[in-house]
Amino acid sequence: MPTALVTGSAGLIGSETVTALCRKGLRVLGIDNDMRRVFFGDEASTRWVREQLESSLGNSYRHVHEDVRNTDAIEDVFRRHADAIELVIHAAAQPSHDWAAKDPATDFTVNANGTLNLLEATRRHAPDATFIFTSTNKVYGDTPNRLPLIEQEKRWEIDPDHTYAGGIREDMSIDQTLHSLFGASKVAADVLVQEYGRYFSMNTACFRGGCLTGPAHAGTELHGFLAYLMKCTVTGMPYTVFGYSGKQVRDNIHSADLIAAFHAFFEAPRVGEVYNCGGGRFSNCSMLEAIELCQQIAGRELVWEYSEHHRVGDHIWWIGDNGKFMEHYAWRVRRDVPAILAEIYEANRERWSAGAPQP
Repeated sequence: MPTALVTGSAGLIGSETVTALCRKGLRVLGIDNDMRRVFFGDEASTRWVREQLESSLGNSYRHVHEDVRNTDAIEDVFRRHADAIELVIHAAAQPSHDWAAKDPATDFTVNANGTLNLLEATRRHAPDATFIFTSTNKVYGDTPNRLPLIEQEKRWEIDPDHTYAGGIREDMSIDQTLHSLFGASKVAADVLVQEYGRYFSMNTACFRGGCLTGPAHAGTELHGFLAYLMKCTVTGMPYTVFGYSGKQVRDNIHSADLIAAFHAFFEAPRVGEVYNCGGGRFSNCSMLEAIELCQQIAGRELVWEYSEHHRVGDHIWWIGDNGKFMEHYAWRVRRDVPAILAEIYEANRERWSAGAPQP
């Protein structure tokens, strides 16, 4: 039976990818060992997602509780299913640049060594499979901060005459810049995915996302911007805005839109591709704008404070250009930030509201 292997299968992108692929008739092997709980604490555990997948998908889904850093275990999974694997979607990661600075070795081995293990196992046992990697805009380091940015009332914006006014393209350099240690580990993985594609003629792609989100996102202070912001608004937990006057801008892509891009690439794969893939000009917001939206949707005020200290390697303004992918495939972003936040709120408000102080 045609099989897809999804790493980080209980995470936001991984779990929704698993569900989407099973609905399309593929058998899915999911690799996930709940490292998100190690990174961000019990509240970020994805064990419940794993149990939900196993319960709802039945024989279409098989969970493998393994670490992508375990070379022998990964090799064994691929060896046993070599004849069936047609697609590998690598979504497992240590995703926070703040956390990476606390434990660089774990960050690098998860993000870089884990990716190498998966690429090599694919090359050895399923070389014709399509390999999709969830990369990040942090591979560009803080180079976006050198763009000609203009401070507006509620956001930073780029000079409208600049070549990146429509969004940052893949031709931005990743050199001579401050990446953060997380960015560096993802650069290593990103380049490996490209190299395995070009050197071994494998169908590989790096999708460099901005903020990836959705109603199933287990947002925490260190990762999961929109989901955590809405959670704090609903529950009354305090939120801290770090630097740039709260006017820093992010594009945000709904998990379903990203997964649609994955599937388009799977249906017509290419060798060693790189795509910026995010909300783009259609779906983006500043921190201040996001706070206003959360308050409007939830009907209550967010308790928040401001810190002058921005996070190391953080972007002042990031809006990616999806143009290259849209030239290659019939795809577009369908959900904007207000729609995403409303969906996050509706999916989680009852759970979050339990015990929350009332306004």
